[in-house]
Amino acid sequence: MKRIAVFCGSSMGFNSIYADEAKKLGQYFLKNNIALIYGGGKIGLMGIIADTILEKNGEVIGVIPHLLRHKEVAHSNVTQMIVTKKMSKRKVKISKLADGYIALAGGFGTLDELFEALTLGQLGVENKPIGILNTNGYFKYTLQQLDIMVKEGFLKQTNRDMLLISQNVEELMHKMSNYTAPKMSKIINTVASK
Repeated sequence: MKRIAVFCGSSMGFNSIYADEAKKLGQYFLKNNIALIYGGGKIGLMGIIADTILEKNGEVIGVIPHLLRHKEVAHSNVTQMIVTKKMSKRKVKISKLADGYIALAGGFGTLDELFEALTLGQLGVENKPIGILNTNGYFKYTLQQLDIMVKEGFLKQTNRDMLLISQNVEELMHKMSNYTAPKMSKIINTVASK
């Protein structure tokens, strides 16, 4: 994996552990020559991970929709900033650029992007690894909801297992590097190819 999209908060959260883990992930990217693809912001956890990589001249590609491209939000020092007309176009661009996805703590936008990546994987449109850095057990209840979806028959266990989870950066990256996408059924492959 040479380029990884990171979904995370435009806020810092109330606990400094989230910023600390964002820095660790940025340092891992630097050490392993991995480019960051992200939402293009300079604030919150987005800004922390971008700044960590930029401080040592790593590659950071921001993809930001036009409506958010004002100086209070957009990072002005990234390696490359791609501006899209709409949020939906931003997702498509990130998908084309990234070899994998990681979610850190965040809000609605983070969950939206995470579940979009999972849906693309479930449909067989993409076969990229999707990870959660579960810092401080942040995603505990999200993961419990996924387990309920499996238990109640709305999500297959094989699709639930696409989501790679760890509280440790190195362990998560190891899981992602060794990921093999599940085989999709003929019905799903037929629908996805139309």
